Amino acid sequence: MKKMLLVSMFQIVLPLLKSIEPNLKNKTITYIPTAYKVENLRFLFKLSKLGLEKQGLILDELDISSASYETIKSKLEKNDVIYVPGGNTFYLLQEMKRTGADKLLIEEVNKGKLYIGESAGAIVVAPDIEYSSAMDSKEKAPDLKEYSGLGLIDFYVVPHSENWSFNKAVKRIISTYSSTLDLKIIRDSQAILIENDNAHILGK
Repeated sequence: MKKMLLVSMFQIVLPLLKSIEPNLKNKTITYIPTAYKVENLRFLFKLSKLGLEKQGLILDELDISSASYETIKSKLEKNDVIYVPGGNTFYLLQEMKRTGADKLLIEEVNKGKLYIGESAGAIVVAPDIEYSSAMDSKEKAPDLKEYSGLGLIDFYVVPHSENWSFNKAVKRIISTYSSTLDLKIIRDSQAILIENDNAHILGK
């Protein structure tokens, strides 16, 4: 059973995680901060880590840009949950494809492992990520030659609706792609819960 929680800002919707997965204490979580490496978002990185630790989760950090294939495989397979926070989606996808983490991650999610994707982590699971270029710079992923995403969902998440910093980019994405792509637009106070092929927007 596929189970995914896609969010804009994790620390705001943390109570939603408790409601859908109440028994997280002492479970291990593969925490993949790679998308942060090319953005100045370290403070959000710390907030999301604190939020997960408050749930009793044991964090196992995995930067796929520097880890070996064997380490990536081992951590994704052995831990109970996968968490991919925000940053630059193009850089994140570049490193996933370069290392083979993309295929390993897809396999684990399809086995039923809970996947939590925040911002870039929510966008990267779409069929293609090029639509997000209004929000993220492609230039930070110079080796990424094509933009097919992980394809774990059949729609396209647009995070940060009504966020003062991102709303201009959100409006540009909607204007450009709303007639051609199945966009699911969420505010920072919302999340999308996917259970098998069913997707529901949660929160206000």
